[in-house]
Amino acid sequence: MKNQTEQYTDLEIIEKIKNGEEAIYEMLIRRYNAFLYKIGRTYRYNHQDTEDLMQETYVSAYMNLAKFENRSSFKTWLTRIMLNHCFQKKQKFSFQNEITTDTTPPTAPMFHQPANTEKNLVNKELGRVLENALSRIDEDYRIVFTLRTLNDLSVAETMEVLDLSESNVKVRLNRAKKMLRSEIEKMYSPEDIFEFNLVYCDGMVSRVMKALDSLRHPTPRQ
Repeated sequence: MKNQTEQYTDLEIIEKIKNGEEAIYEMLIRRYNAFLYKIGRTYRYNHQDTEDLMQETYVSAYMNLAKFENRSSFKTWLTRIMLNHCFQKKQKFSFQNEITTDTTPPTAPMFHQPANTEKNLVNKELGRVLENALSRIDEDYRIVFTLRTLNDLSVAETMEVLDLSESNVKVRLNRAKKMLRSEIEKMYSPEDIFEFNLVYCDGMVSRVMKALDSLRHPTPRQ
């Protein structure tokens, strides 16, 4: 039996929203929370800044659903919106001091597997090592590595999102891998990197749905 978030395709959910089932937008939020979180962290924003960027992205996407023409997948469309918000935030403020401090609370990972606690601890530590290594390589290579390897976008999708040629995507990915220690590349688990916990997922759903409700039903001025 499918998980609730996998019950419908993105397009089916979007059509339902356009037909008045606004609450079903929650499914898209839950589906792409971990995906967007990795992008925000790849830009070296801390946990709170990343959550703020995610909320802005979901609200922007919702308010512009009528403009989504299915020329590309919803995933790549949403990715471009998130990247745009990350870029705008970077341009507007100097976060060199702020973004180096991560305030992520130490809670259970989203992809928790209690059957093998020792293995989980090892994978989590490897994830931390890779996250630190990624933060030290150039942004151009870091974002390609994240989209292709951690978020599993295809070459074509990455080309579309970043407006790069196929050869540039491949070259940047290869260079990113070479910049990382070979043992980290072989041993990391994508689910353990930039983890977005279920407790954060619920909070993000609540934040976005409240923000959208406020936009749909603004409080009358006194």
